[in-house]
Amino acid sequence: METLAIALLAFFTTGWSVLAGADLGTGMLMPWLGRNDRERRLVLASFAPFFLGNEVWLVATAGVLVGCFPTLEGELLSGQYPVVVALLAGWILRDAGLWSRGRGPGPRWRAACDAAVACGSWGVALSWGWLLAALLTGRPYAPATGATALLTALAVAAVFAAHGLGFAALRLTGLPYERARRLVGRSGHPWQSFALTAVLMGGPALWAGTALPLAERAAAPGTLGLLVPALLVVTPLLVAVQGWIWHTFRHRVTGPSYL
Repeated sequence: METLAIALLAFFTTGWSVLAGADLGTGMLMPWLGRNDRERRLVLASFAPFFLGNEVWLVATAGVLVGCFPTLEGELLSGQYPVVVALLAGWILRDAGLWSRGRGPGPRWRAACDAAVACGSWGVALSWGWLLAALLTGRPYAPATGATALLTALAVAAVFAAHGLGFAALRLTGLPYERARRLVGRSGHPWQSFALTAVLMGGPALWAGTALPLAERAAAPGTLGLLVPALLVVTPLLVAVQGWIWHTFRHRVTGPSYL
């Protein structure tokens, strides 16, 4: 059961990195992809159907960590408290900007919400890189510091942005598409770039997981015996819903979203 619990944790963490990395990366570059209100609404429309479903993977990751590895969860989250707070703050800021954008009084309000989306997306990406820096340097129970932490956080954020560009090149039209395509490159299909950055998004998360003493910190066999089978039943449903969303909204966007 410990092996299955570890596999589930790795699956959900990698899934969040790849899926949410697309909408976060696009949000990071929204001020550059969209130069006016209509273009920014088009950029929002490219990931609006996906971001809530993608966030479920982060919630599932936290659920597996809390339920199957409670001791490790306490040690890790207490040691990485500043990083977790920064990540959650960025997440809340990004979502607040998304949900509030269409409910304000005028263009200044929308501009402020767009800034919240971009800044919050950068905050999540940099915080995730900061967390990975601690794991990759062998200090999972204390925030990473120094040049290594800074460079790792910036490198991870750059991969988020590249992943978002690949996603934008698949979904956008008009001038925002041209801007995304200019950086992605015109050789080959946009899916090639997106697939490459997906590997780059998921790889560090799996590598960082090897630094955690997962098998030694697993919950009692009785607890795992209840949780793991339930997770194995729910996981295919989550994958099926995610697949349906991506299939339904597989076409390029040509107009603004509801946000």
